[in-house]
Amino acid sequence: MKRKILIVSLLIVILIMAGLFLKNKLIQPLRLQELNLNVQDRILILAPHPDDEVLACGGIIQKARDMNIPVKIIFLTYGDNNQWSFLLYRKHPVVRPKAVQTMGLIRHDEALQADKTLGLSSEQLLFLGYPDFRTLAIWYSHWADRPAASGMFTEVKVVPYSNAFRPGAPYKGEEILTDLKTIFRDFKPTKIFLSHPADHNPDHRALYLFSRVALWDLEKEIKPEIYPYIIHYKRWPKPGGYNPELSLVPPLLFQRNIAWFSLKLTSGEIEVKHKAIKQHRSQYDASKKYLLSFIRSNELFGDFDPIILTTKLPSILLTSKSKEDLTTPPEELLNEERALFVGIEKRSVALIDGNLVITTTLSRPLGKEAGISVYVFGYRHDTDFKDMPKLHIKFGAIEHHIFDQDIPLAKNIITVTRKPKEIMITIPLELLGNPQRILTSANTYVGLVPLDWVAWRILEITDKP
Repeated sequence: MKRKILIVSLLIVILIMAGLFLKNKLIQPLRLQELNLNVQDRILILAPHPDDEVLACGGIIQKARDMNIPVKIIFLTYGDNNQWSFLLYRKHPVVRPKAVQTMGLIRHDEALQADKTLGLSSEQLLFLGYPDFRTLAIWYSHWADRPAASGMFTEVKVVPYSNAFRPGAPYKGEEILTDLKTIFRDFKPTKIFLSHPADHNPDHRALYLFSRVALWDLEKEIKPEIYPYIIHYKRWPKPGGYNPELSLVPPLLFQRNIAWFSLKLTSGEIEVKHKAIKQHRSQYDASKKYLLSFIRSNELFGDFDPIILTTKLPSILLTSKSKEDLTTPPEELLNEERALFVGIEKRSVALIDGNLVITTTLSRPLGKEAGISVYVFGYRHDTDFKDMPKLHIKFGAIEHHIFDQDIPLAKNIITVTRKPKEIMITIPLELLGNPQRILTSANTYVGLVPLDWVAWRILEITDKP
């Protein structure tokens, strides 16, 4: 009897020790690769708005300056909508156009002072001047023969700033590509730091997408390393506020499916970065705690690998969200919008018989008020991107509609299979222009208000037509 008790006790001890071993293995600290600069580098930083360059790359800029590495910063917008972006959703009065442009010039000057603090001259900064909070709308539906977009609070359809890179450039997708490719060719960067495809701010996602297409167009000329950074993601960074002794770690959802690079900052670099952020006074005064969340002991960069599609492989998972992501709506939603929240639980893609098959699983069925949009854009190296199909498929509780940019298409050109919480779309590759690459994303919404969204992902097709 005693022998049996002893054996059972030993087994319990072994099981406990095994459990502790596995637990420690599962919760071991995230391992980040060290990011290194070298003297042959040419550093290009792409910022959607003034202040993003300091928040994400204040340390990068200082290290490059100390190593005499060429640095250039490109701002997609002047940040002229400032705190007003969500007023459109809340039906507030429209801000006067002159006030919007004045804010843009203020933020332009703040950027000059901030980057001077980091050791850069005004000649190292370029401002493109595209409309703040509207560049993703340009990406969706303002290409080729479609009209130029309008600024959110103005009727301006061209870059209005005389000190911009190309004043008078129309608010169109091919114009943004032209500017980026001109700068890429001229500067010939070896490393590009830019906003992330999973960032919650639409201008941040747009800059990544435009930059990727521009680099594909130039891939026979330059092949820089790409280092995306995240600025806007719900409930991140944690804890908020000034914590220079803490490390910046990726959002939990992306810790295991992205190869992350970390740049360690010295105490002196952290102090200078802190001073530089304060120079963005209009933002610092309004969002001090949030901006100070990026004063950490490191800076963080990482991107998704492309999804390789082939008929020889089964369906590949694109997105799988945590329970917290699916049950906790964004903080900025009103109570009635939270009640209607529909999350995107997971997505998968497959290549079957010359068709792209995308399956999206939702956290709950779509109600009468909520909808989901699925975006699928094709790319070929031998076709101008402005002429490639850009599909937008909108689903309500019962019906769906298909658009190429904003042009309605016949519903029967794709096949849709629906279950209460699942939508499967089958798209002939021919409809996408027989692409070599595909860019895809999805988001849920109520009216004009976004509820949930997933990162844009790149699909590469190996079975080329």
